[in-house]
Amino acid sequence: MKIYIFAIIMTAAIIFSSQTIYAAPTLLLDSKGADVITLQEKLYEIGYDVGEIDGEFGNKTKIAVENFQRDQKITVTGVVNSATWRALKKAKPLKLRPIKKSENNLPPLNNLTKFNNKLVPYGTLLLNKSQAETLVRTAKKYIGVPYVFGGTTPAGFDCSGFLQYVFKQNGILIPRLADEQYKLGRAAKLTELDAGDLVFFTTYEPGASHCGIYVGGGQFLHTSSSRGVRIDYLSNEYWSPRFLGAKKIVEI
Repeated sequence: MKIYIFAIIMTAAIIFSSQTIYAAPTLLLDSKGADVITLQEKLYEIGYDVGEIDGEFGNKTKIAVENFQRDQKITVTGVVNSATWRALKKAKPLKLRPIKKSENNLPPLNNLTKFNNKLVPYGTLLLNKSQAETLVRTAKKYIGVPYVFGGTTPAGFDCSGFLQYVFKQNGILIPRLADEQYKLGRAAKLTELDAGDLVFFTTYEPGASHCGIYVGGGQFLHTSSSRGVRIDYLSNEYWSPRFLGAKKIVEI
């Protein structure tokens, strides 16, 4: 995971550096890899629906690129060339609008059309308490699944792949990487957390590099690199000093 995320960060730094923007890679339908993830993350950040951030340049990503090019009055090709990279570099992140109370009265998880097949907007409270309980029950089913670098399925998970999979099983698509998942919800104190809220840690690099689901009682469910999916205490001597912050996604 460390090498994978480092590669993505370096890719983004190279692509969006003003000195090297002209050398940015040309991306098109069926392209794959870290460059595509950088593209998808940027499009999502500025408000375009790319579907799942998975490093695969599929039809959803192509449509998002075309919509961006159209909005920027760039020749609409669906191909990301140097002109498109330059425009992406200048584009500003989407400003979140305040969430009205009525927007949080979500339907049951098995009919969650509000966020179905779309990346949820940053800052949103995603779940009511009953939905959060369902999410936690789903997560607990995978206790014991081994850690796998880059893993996103029950054959093996990494920390953020586990969260993305559990949410997707409940009809909600969240970003793939921990630092992007850290932008979800609203900052909260530990005393404000409910089961289903998210917790984040700084481990191998600054910022959010590990994540888990709070399950109550000062405990969180996560994928440990040494012992797979498990429950640990936030007060654990390893995790406590590495705690970065909590995010509330469960509606009070």
